[in-house]
Amino acid sequence: MKLLLHTCCAPCSVYCIDKLREEGIEPTVYWFNPNIHPYTEYRARRDCLKEYTKSINVNAIFEENYGLDEFCEEAVKDLKARCVNYCYPVRLKRTFEYAKENGYDAVSTTLLYSIYQNHEFIKSYMEKLSKEYGIEFVYRDFREGFWEGHNKAKELGLYMQKYCGCIFSEEMRYYNRNPIQTSNNNGYEIPKEPRMQVKKIENKEDYIDLLLEADPSKDMIHKYLNDSDVYALKKEDELISIAVILHIDRKTLELKNIVTKENYRNKGYAKTLLKSLCGNYKQKYDRMLVGTTENNIPFYVKQGFDKYEKTIKNFFIDNYKEEIKDGELTCTDLIYYSKDLKKK
Repeated sequence: MKLLLHTCCAPCSVYCIDKLREEGIEPTVYWFNPNIHPYTEYRARRDCLKEYTKSINVNAIFEENYGLDEFCEEAVKDLKARCVNYCYPVRLKRTFEYAKENGYDAVSTTLLYSIYQNHEFIKSYMEKLSKEYGIEFVYRDFREGFWEGHNKAKELGLYMQKYCGCIFSEEMRYYNRNPIQTSNNNGYEIPKEPRMQVKKIENKEDYIDLLLEADPSKDMIHKYLNDSDVYALKKEDELISIAVILHIDRKTLELKNIVTKENYRNKGYAKTLLKSLCGNYKQKYDRMLVGTTENNIPFYVKQGFDKYEKTIKNFFIDNYKEEIKDGELTCTDLIYYSKDLKKK
């Protein structure tokens, strides 16, 4: 079977490609998404998909069409029905057209994976196109693997978008008007998990007490906090972990502080937050530094900080009034490692 898989982004493709390969089907990924805006978002999703398909040796075709003008003209005709009137049809019809023009005998789409999409419309519309173009529609209810694929994408550090694609769906996320669809007409239930999200923090001073658990000096924290980006990992509205990222230069970042609330420690949340941040920053930056104690080197090496940079001798003795302990270790030297954010 020569299958063309319309693909909206890398995270949505993870489970779909894995599932098809388990069945012995080797898909060709097809990028055509003129509904994704603004261009920075379009480029971020496209480039992430390019990197991911290369890393897993999947053939990928990228048909460039940013399409903002046409999208605006079509969407305003009926904003509430823009998905079924334009966003789904323009992509799926072009996928079948390309398949017909280039000798593919089957078509599917990663839109069947997302629990946020109108699954039944997509299915019925593709069945219609299948008859029209004489090309098989390979239907799979990929939603059953939604959380499996979602978690794997996060572990891989893929760029995780925060809205469906168009500028109107980007607006909707701020007003919470886009509820998750958890079932279809056949009664299929989607397994639910508490919503995890990473948010940028503006009121940085409110988190000093938590940051002090990882860096026990307000003076040291204030030296980097104001010039840094602060991000929080939250489950629903509850804070779990927080990280502080300092911009060193145009290509380099430094992780200055990362800490998880005590009742959530040793459950992989710091790892989740760090991978998410690395996946996001790699769009613009080449590497991330971290200065750490001897005890924590194994953790950071496992997260990809595998290049030794330097050691600042007696850093903790010279910069802290009191003795700093990390478990049973008395901290003296600050040891720097770096992670290549572009490394596959």
